Amino acid sequence: MKRILFFATPLILLIGMLILFATNIERDSSIIPSALLNKPVPEFTLPAVKDLVLDGKVIEGFATSDMFGQVSVVNVFASWCAPCRQEHPFLMELAEMDIAKIYGINQKDAPENARAFLEELGNPYDKVGADNGRVSIEWGIYGIPETFVINAKGIITYKHVGPFTRKSYETSLLPAIRAAIEDQ
Repeated sequence: MKRILFFATPLILLIGMLILFATNIERDSSIIPSALLNKPVPEFTLPAVKDLVLDGKVIEGFATSDMFGQVSVVNVFASWCAPCRQEHPFLMELAEMDIAKIYGINQKDAPENARAFLEELGNPYDKVGADNGRVSIEWGIYGIPETFVINAKGIITYKHVGPFTRKSYETSLLPAIRAAIEDQ
């Protein structure tokens, strides 16, 4: 009997793992539940990225209070983040549409690197705050890029983990922004 259990246990574990993998293979890995969904934006104040001047305009930091009264998109990024470069054209496109305020949380980045990143790729953000990681923890960030949609009441209505693709931008982010606008 011990011999049967000795050989059956690994087989049962393998079958269990295969079932787990098979049931999750079609799951969208960018949809990760957040404890903050449908909750108010955390209380925070982020200073501006030091000496961030783009096109002759000083880019200010921001705080919780900035996100009330209009739909906002908050994007967490860094110059050292390769996927942030991949999704940046979608943020530029969103800025051109002018349907929501866009705020950037520049995470654990040297000011000169953040400035060079935005000078090279363009600045889609209305305001950019410098974060040493503390505010990101309050937002529940564990990898970047991450993007949130906040309605006019300051409630987080959407979260996307990872870089946007054309498909996720058009079928996920834009509908989330439109839904937040309709909810005003």
